[in-house]
Amino acid sequence: MSKLKTKSGAKKRFSLTATGKVKGSPAFLSHNLRKRSQKMKRQARGTMILNDSDARIVKRFIPYA
Repeated sequence: MSKLKTKSGAKKRFSLTATGKVKGSPAFLSHNLRKRSQKMKRQARGTMILNDSDARIVKRFIPYA
């Protein structure tokens, strides 16, 4: 049986925690920031834990993580 390939875009953007949750960074922080509220920009700093439905998709992209 051949090995599964990891999606290279997913391995750059997501990582798994020790308990198996998927960690990523929030969206909408690259440009047009004058439109965003200060609260939204502040809360989007750092990393976040993906919800279960999105995490299931990402885990399929990173089979050996």
